[in-house]
Amino acid sequence: MSDGISLKYTAESEFVEALKEAQSEGDTTCLQTLLTEASKENPNIIKELSNDDWMKDPDVVLPPAVLLGLWSLEYKRELTSPLCIAAAQGFNECLQYLLENGAHPNLIAGGKAALHEACANANTECVELLLEHGANPNQMTEEGLTALHLCRTPQSLSCAKALVRYGAKVNIASEEEDETPLHVAARHGLPHHAQLYLRFGACVNHGSSSGETPLGVVCGVTPEKKDSSQDERYLELCRLLLAYGANINLADKEHRSPLHKATRSVQHKLVELLLDHGADINAIDYNGCSPLSSVLQSSVVRQEWQPHTLVQTLLNRGSIKVWPQALLKVLTACAEAPKTVEILFNSYTLVPVTSRWVEAIPEDTFHLHRPFYESLFALEYKPRSLLHLCRSALRKQFGKNCWSIIPNLPVPKSLQRYLLLEPEGYID
Repeated sequence: MSDGISLKYTAESEFVEALKEAQSEGDTTCLQTLLTEASKENPNIIKELSNDDWMKDPDVVLPPAVLLGLWSLEYKRELTSPLCIAAAQGFNECLQYLLENGAHPNLIAGGKAALHEACANANTECVELLLEHGANPNQMTEEGLTALHLCRTPQSLSCAKALVRYGAKVNIASEEEDETPLHVAARHGLPHHAQLYLRFGACVNHGSSSGETPLGVVCGVTPEKKDSSQDERYLELCRLLLAYGANINLADKEHRSPLHKATRSVQHKLVELLLDHGADINAIDYNGCSPLSSVLQSSVVRQEWQPHTLVQTLLNRGSIKVWPQALLKVLTACAEAPKTVEILFNSYTLVPVTSRWVEAIPEDTFHLHRPFYESLFALEYKPRSLLHLCRSALRKQFGKNCWSIIPNLPVPKSLQRYLLLEPEGYID
């Protein structure tokens, strides 16, 4: 709240109670009437929607929820203005009335100006009105975000276009995270927003406070569920950023490259796109993990995304393998993902299977995938089959080009799949 602005309506006032009731009931007519009437004398009045004032009193008896740690002891106060409410609700006529009667478009109330509220709610007409009446397109919220940072939905594209048309700067970074609007578009899967910002000169390789680039953000998004349309949006974003010169191997402060992130989130198409554009398949992050290690860490928790096929892709395109002495540790971690174990195991010419391997598999996991683990443990201190040894020899000869050479060999498709480590459910 700006200096010199006095609070006219407290959280306990009849007016605020009526305002809240109208909002909760969705009575837009009543809400607009209340805003208009209250603003006749001073359109820049500040209203208090909530106030945890009791928290400031040292003698107050704390509720049990506070004592149990369920509530924060931080003092909270929610302020707003008629202009902010009108912009957030999309009340165009009410907003115009307020602006024409002296409401200041850049008044900060509750940490935001009306333009921020309008963009956050994708109310394009309100954005246009505010900008026409002198709203600052580069004004920051108290949290250090511009209006462009708050354009986070597909519906807000028109808002973003209006902002840049009125002079919004696409490279202003947020104060805390040092992220530009391009980072926001990348995180929320908004290719059209990203294209707009890039066309107006957005820095495609700007690193945030953690060293995260927009490309790294795109590749690090972890979908909660499989969604082909969402996958396509992020793929389109990745292509767009690469077309504008994104550095494909630029890592963050933890030395994690975009490929590390795409493999960790098990994004198959993104991984293939990155590899096709020259991503370093054997880059090592701060913790010593390669992209292959990253997907192995997700092999159990993200089985719905079929991480084993990503393991297969990386091995067929030249990824360094796990150090043989560490395979027991990988087996323990990936036991519930037998397809991943099978592909990884078959990428070696020979790895001695010992009794320790048997001990590493929980009994319930063993019974759940009994045929596979019985075939694996049957190799204890035994050589691999001649067929497998021939496969290993060919794969060694083809090296990182297995993925492109093998599908073109004049041999049956079943043999091609075998050479490409397609899992069969047992070890030969």
